[in-house]
Amino acid sequence: MKLTTRIFGEVEIEDEKIITFPQGIVGFPDMTKFALMHDEGKNSNTIRWLQSIDEPAFALPVLDPLLVKPDYNPVVEDEVLKPLQPLKTEEMLVLVTVTVPHDLTKMTVNLKGPIIINSENCKAVQIILEDDEYVVKYPIYDYLQKQKDAAKA
Repeated sequence: MKLTTRIFGEVEIEDEKIITFPQGIVGFPDMTKFALMHDEGKNSNTIRWLQSIDEPAFALPVLDPLLVKPDYNPVVEDEVLKPLQPLKTEEMLVLVTVTVPHDLTKMTVNLKGPIIINSENCKAVQIILEDDEYVVKYPIYDYLQKQKDAAKA
């Protein structure tokens, strides 16, 4: 499938790489099909993009929460993971959305609303965690800067 996107221009997306969110994502329930992409022109795979297939102008920056919060381990009810079944731990990909304001030093991730993808069957859900241990706006600029500096060394 060919798709003309705002960020990546024209791209070819293989059908088997399309990630389906049966209930859509928070705030965009009608968007159910996405592809996980990264900017090949940059050395870092830190920030990737959930590119909407339904709305090519929409792409959501995401990253692995363990990169910025190594102890991230939310408790998730089995019930909310039912749409992903069968799901094995080693097939689970957890991502969090990134907010990138004009002032990059105020960049945050949403630890309260992780996205969980079954990499085997390409089904996904975004959940809202009930506990107060994780926040919606977790600052990450310093972590990303340290990684960038370490990569240069």
